[in-house]
This record gives sequence, structure tokens and C-alpha cells, in this order.
Amino acid sequence: MDYPVANDEYHSAKKKKKHKIRDFQQNESLSKGGSKVEDTEKKDWKVESCANREAENNVNGVEHADGEDTKSSRKRKTDLENCQNGASFCNKKGSSNEEQSNAESKDERKKKKKKKNQDKQAMNEQNMASEDGFVVDAQAHNSSNKKDGKIQDLQISVSGKDAQGEKFRPLQSFSEVRAPMEVMKCCNNFVKPSPIQAHAWPFLLDGRDLIGIAATGSGKTLAFGVPALVHVLNRNNKASNQNHPACLVLSPTRELAQQIAEVLVDAGNSCGVRTACLYGGTSKKPQYHALKMGVDIIVATPGRLQDLVQEGRCSLHNVSFVVLDEADRMLDLGFEEAVRALINQIKKSRQTIMFSATWPAAVDRLAEEYMRKDPIKVTVGSQDLAANHAVTQVVEVIDSSLRDARLIELLKEYHKSGRNRVLVFVLYKKEAVRVESMLQRRGWNALAVHGDKGQSDRNKAVTAFKDGSCPLLIATDVAARGLDIPDVEYVINYSFPLTTEDYVHRIGRTGRAGKSGFAHTFFTHTDKARAGELVNVLKEAGQVVPSELLKFGTSVKKKESKLYGAHFKDIAVDAPKATKITFESDEE
Repeated sequence: MDYPVANDEYHSAKKKKKHKIRDFQQNESLSKGGSKVEDTEKKDWKVESCANREAENNVNGVEHADGEDTKSSRKRKTDLENCQNGASFCNKKGSSNEEQSNAESKDERKKKKKKKNQDKQAMNEQNMASEDGFVVDAQAHNSSNKKDGKIQDLQISVSGKDAQGEKFRPLQSFSEVRAPMEVMKCCNNFVKPSPIQAHAWPFLLDGRDLIGIAATGSGKTLAFGVPALVHVLNRNNKASNQNHPACLVLSPTRELAQQIAEVLVDAGNSCGVRTACLYGGTSKKPQYHALKMGVDIIVATPGRLQDLVQEGRCSLHNVSFVVLDEADRMLDLGFEEAVRALINQIKKSRQTIMFSATWPAAVDRLAEEYMRKDPIKVTVGSQDLAANHAVTQVVEVIDSSLRDARLIELLKEYHKSGRNRVLVFVLYKKEAVRVESMLQRRGWNALAVHGDKGQSDRNKAVTAFKDGSCPLLIATDVAARGLDIPDVEYVINYSFPLTTEDYVHRIGRTGRAGKSGFAHTFFTHTDKARAGELVNVLKEAGQVVPSELLKFGTSVKKKESKLYGAHFKDIAVDAPKATKITFESDEE
């Protein structure tokens, strides 16, 4: 839809008309009370008013350029001609004034009705929340993005062999999806598919390999979840082979694995498809039991799944549908070796899907090695490093020793009510423990999640944060991606992450569900190597770049490594490769 372009001249004419109408009504009121207004003056005033309407109509040419000739515009044109020709319209008294007043009231009613419909539509789109934690805002869902008061198209690109044609056109409604009704029940709460779903489903339901570049919260869980359910039903697997699943979804973190599994379990209930979630940091016994009962879809972290496969508890020989979710994060956390070992056990005739928020060189190499030739690539937004434009970013250059005191000051401002959700990110586990203890000593109701906490304690902390019983959460980057927590009002980066990519994902915890968000970041002298990238992220999002940050320089190094790909910046080339973390409770 084309939107009228607002300009100063247009608003000036509208304002002028409003004042004239007000003055006219006041004069009419005075005349009814016994005050006399000379007919010649009234006539001159009306001619002048008509001339003003003519000027406004000229300005409104932009508004009516789409060819719409409404009744009100035709009436204004007729009235103007009558005024200019000295017709009796200009000399009409009481009854004509009442007609004009009625016409104006009618226009006002139309405007109110139009505004009400617009508000209703915006609310419908804002309430499109899925079980996988995304809510598509009006801008993103209509493939547009608002920036600096202008409407811009959201960048959506589709590439690959035979990617064009009616067969693969983006879906406009759920009724167009080639899937059984019992599968599509999981979409009953939504108005229409999100952009990534609309573009990915036609290819995935056709059996194509696909690369999806989309941020967390874009609806990607159902983007691969619905095709996974259809794949199982087409295979007629239905958990008949116990520990031989048909679909495998690999996730970098336990939290994300649990989140995906919740969506697929709920979606599978209506069509008889079973999903099991396998992750470390907790006892294996319940997972043994789930596998023994029979599963169709496995959602797992690479480390725990590798352990269960080696123990003979789970077989991947029957898997024919593979999803690598947040593949970039998977490699960042050192799971590349485990991922390769697992995929090598799966038949080559499989359908492979990779979702990632960014596309560094290491992920690209993995795709080239394990996907079919010429996979479809769907990019929603830019595959370059970019932050959510709905988030206001404030970067504060600060001395490291002053962060505790400054954090308290910010919490007094941002967390004044003690009820709104504030997420504080730190870099290290020990730092999380220290900040949690410091805040609790000062009377703040705060909890922390980090790798050294058992899964049960982490689940309790996240649940307390979600339900509002403890709305202040301290987290390491283990929670930066994968955690879906609605209504996070503020994100505070107590310490800057190792990569600017993680910064983007951290602040992406706020500004969701079509709402605005706020992120406040501490940037110290030790972070200066990432100043250039951060400046680029701020500029791309139209945010204020503090002069203190510019003093560190704006150059961006173009180093590259197997671990961080194009986002590798300041880690030594000979630094040891990241490895997975093994928790003591893994052996329970």
C-alpha cells in the first residue's frame, strides 16, 4: 500500500482550515444570540474560506493521487465552484449552515471510524503471539519497516535454483498451506503467516533444503516446525520405532531446546506426533524413558545427544529431516565437532534446514558440506550485523570500577516500580554470582542464571522472571539467545560481550511483540577493540553515537577465524578452540 507523504504545507493547510471552521462556528453562535454580522463580510469570509479549501485541495493532491474520488472531495469541489461563481450557496443562512455542520460532523464520524479500524488492525497484529515466543509487529508482518517517520520495505530476499514461480510464491494466509488441518491447528491463534513462514513453507513442504537468515522472535520455530510435523505424517512414522526418530532439531543451548520442544509438543498433540527434548545439566533417566516410549522428533543440544548416541540409547539412522537452529551460535559455543559427528550418522538423502541470525564464513562452510547443491536461501532483513530498530540504544563509556554504583543508579530509574522486567547481562559466571550477591545485599530482588547453576535452579530463576515474582534477572550470554521472555522493558549490559554479534542478540531480548525497548550498555577501555563495530551498529539503527565512543576509533578489523567467522576481532589466532561445557549432573 502506498502511504501519503506528510509535509509541512499539507499540515499547515489542514490547521488553517480547522481554525476557519472554529471561527465560523463562533460567528454563527453570536448571530443566533442577537449579534449581527454584515452579509457582505460573511460573504467575503466564505469566499476566503473556499479559497483556503482550494489551496488545501491542491495540497491534498498527494492524498488523492491514487485515483480515489470520495464523496467528500467531490462535495468540496462543487462547493468551491459555487462560491467562486457567486452562487446562492455563499448566501445561504441557517439551513445551509446546519447542512455544513452536519457534513462536517459526518466527516468527523468517518475519521473516527477509520481511526478505530486502524487501531483494531494494529491491535490484532500486535496480539499475534505464537507458542515459540514471537509476536509479529505490524511493520514486520506487512514486510515494511518504519524509520525516521518514513515507510520503508523490509528487505526479504529469496535465492537458489528454481526459486521463482507460482508454486513457491509467498503465502498470504494459512489456508494456502499444503498441510493437514490437524497440523495447522497450531496456527489458530495467528492472523496470517510471519514473513519467514510465508517464504519458507512452500520450499520446505516441497522437500527442498533451506537456509533461513532470520532473527530470534521472527517465528522461525514454526517455520521449520510445521514442515517437520508434515514430514513425520508423510513418513507414517508415528513413534513406531521407539528410539529411531524421523526428525532432528539441534539447538545450541538448553533454554532454546526447551523452548522449541514446548512449541513442537503442543503442535504435535493435535496430530499424534511425539517430541522429546534432550539436553545436559540434568539427569538422563527421564530422557531414557522418553526415548524408550518412542519419539518422532528429537530436539537436542549436540553434547547430550552425542552422549546418548554413543550409549546406544538413541539412533539417528532413521532421521530424514534435520534442522540446525541458530547455527552460528552453535559454532560459537564450540559444538562444530559434535555437530559434524552427528550429521555424519544421518542418511545423505535427508532434508536439511539451517537457521541462523547471521551468516559467518564458518557456517557457510558447514552448509556447503552438509546441504544439497543449491539450497534455497531466505533472508528476512539483512544478514549483516544489525540491531532491532525498535530498541533505543544508550552506550555509556565508563570506568570499570564505577559500574556497580552506576548500575544501582540505573535500577533506581529503570526499575523504580520493582515490577517491570529488567535483564542485566554480564560476561562471566563469577561476575554473575558477584553482581547477584551485590544487588541482593542492597535490597534488590534479583536472581542470576549462568552455566554453573544446575538446570533446576536455572529453570526456577527464569520462571520467576517470567511470572514477575523476581523481575530482575542477571544472565551470562547463555541466556542471550534462546530465552524467550515477553515484556522485557530494559536490558542493561553491565559488561560488553566478546563479540558485537552477541551485543545485538542481547539487546534483542527487549523491543519485541511490536513494542519499543530500551538497552543501556556500559563500555569500558578494555572493550575498545569492538568500538568500530558498535559504532556501525548504532549508526545503522539511527541511534546516537557518543563522542567518547568515537575516541576509541571507528575502524573495523577484517580478521576471520573458524570460531567467529567474519565477526572475529580481537582473539589471538593461536587461542585454544572453544569446547563444550560438561556438567557434573550429566552423568546422573
